[in-house]
Amino acid sequence: MDEWRIADAKNKFSELFNNALMGRAQIVHRRDGDVIILSRNEYERLLGQKKSFKQYILSAPHEIDNLDDMRDKNPVRSIDL
Repeated sequence: MDEWRIADAKNKFSELFNNALMGRAQIVHRRDGDVIILSRNEYERLLGQKKSFKQYILSAPHEIDNLDDMRDKNPVRSIDL
């Protein structure tokens, strides 16, 4: 991990950015706190890959195949129209 003071990070932003893209976390210090700069790939790896709704439904347990068996089998009530 590389560490930078805020002034140096501003002056050498391109280097800081390239280091982050190569997978090396970059820490930038300022008097009121620090931040860590990561590449998007590294960030998503740390969070874990989230599935889209479609992927989530398609990867559901096999019980989804039995949904029809889980339906209420009672006849539909009659309605006067």
